Amino acid sequence: MPQEFFPDHTPIDSWFYDLRVPELSELGKPYILTDYEIMDDGKVHTKEIQQLIDTAHENGGGVIVVPRGTYMTGSLFFKQGVHLYVSEGGVLKGSDDIYDYDLRMTRIEGETCLYFAALINADGVDGFTMCGSGTIDGNGLKSWKAFWLRRTWNPACTNKDEQRPRLVYISNSRNVLVANLHLINAHFWTNHIYRCDHVKYLNCDIYSPAQPVKAPSTDALDIDVCTDVLVKNCHMEVNDDAVVLKGGKGPWADQAEENGSNERIIVEDCVYGFCHGCLTCGSESIHNRNIIIRRIQVDTGNNLLWLKLRPDTPQHYEYITIEDVQGREIKNFLNVNPWTQFFDLKGRTDKPVSAADHICIRNCSCDCETYFNVKREDSQYRLSDFTFENLHIRAKHNGFDEDAIQNVQVQNVVVEELG
Repeated sequence: MPQEFFPDHTPIDSWFYDLRVPELSELGKPYILTDYEIMDDGKVHTKEIQQLIDTAHENGGGVIVVPRGTYMTGSLFFKQGVHLYVSEGGVLKGSDDIYDYDLRMTRIEGETCLYFAALINADGVDGFTMCGSGTIDGNGLKSWKAFWLRRTWNPACTNKDEQRPRLVYISNSRNVLVANLHLINAHFWTNHIYRCDHVKYLNCDIYSPAQPVKAPSTDALDIDVCTDVLVKNCHMEVNDDAVVLKGGKGPWADQAEENGSNERIIVEDCVYGFCHGCLTCGSESIHNRNIIIRRIQVDTGNNLLWLKLRPDTPQHYEYITIEDVQGREIKNFLNVNPWTQFFDLKGRTDKPVSAADHICIRNCSCDCETYFNVKREDSQYRLSDFTFENLHIRAKHNGFDEDAIQNVQVQNVVVEELG
């Protein structure tokens, strides 16, 4: 096929076109839960499953196989050479008791701190695969209810105050494949990858409900200081942002070794149900470059592209392309505004100035409430080099203001304002 390029004209590597998912037989010696007296009995089997992972690792690797049935567990830690396969009709179900999740130093909300491990954890591995046509179910209903009760009592409570685990956390790893799985009902973020490279999410269903109980902050995929990530043929419907680019926050976030950039990210051929943002930069993000979102269908996303710009964090979002989008019931086609949640300059006397540039949105047909929700804020951030091309927008509010962006190019854009 013809050579394709990222927005800054860097060639797209052939790795992005290899969509092969290995068969179970290719993942090494199978360790089937029921062969080791781990049963579908409603009991929490964290210790037994972890011992099986450790045994597989000590014996040179293999694959933990979840057969048909529902198997309960708390936090699990996968090691080099050990994979996870969830069979059709199989469910690996998280405990709804926070005491079943280990406290570890971990990365969460743009900082490294002591917090609860995820249900599935892998750190420092090369070649980790999670696949199968089964389900990993976070079982988060109890913590969702508790979060909203706490928020009623204390409206200022944070995401971490309720003490709830993520579903999947993969860190300091490479050559990761997550394929064909149903990843549902997370207590907190659904998938979080940190300091990883060459990660693929293929053909996954990522879901958490917005009703009757909202699943708070259950982002589909948080990409945090990562390079070379492909998200393809996935369905994402969550009660928060779908694909989120993170990387750190705070007045000196760009100087902290634990923080960094996200580069060479492609999200394509995906379907979005309800979500807050289809692609969100922030709210803990310092630099994103060479991002492509293409050939997607959006049903009820609140924001197609959402650039959250923090007045307490130096940020730079550049070379982002959104193209070939079919959308309906989108609240904001483009949302660029200050983001002040938990604002804290931590003693810095000046506000860092941020930038967003070389943003291209083209070949889209969308119904939305507002086409252009962009606030000019020169003291906080500079917007430049935006291109809008071949757009057919049906919107209640147009809102377009060319003065909000320096060097804006508009070509073949039709905005039908609906009454």
